[in-house]
Amino acid sequence: MSQWHSIGEFFAMGGYGFYVWGSYLVTFGFIIAEIFLVRKQRRDVRKQIARLARLNDKVDET
Repeated sequence: MSQWHSIGEFFAMGGYGFYVWGSYLVTFGFIIAEIFLVRKQRRDVRKQIARLARLNDKVDET
């Protein structure tokens, strides 16, 4: 048998819904931010490696 008798009761979580759903929202936000930050860092590292490779090629030419 279900603990909640309506969808409103489910989302209210016995008065703790704000904390429960807020925690999910904050966690989801941090996960999304982490994905974007890792992608940006990866892109920056690739650019730096390419720049260092070009510099190395210039040194080898002289």
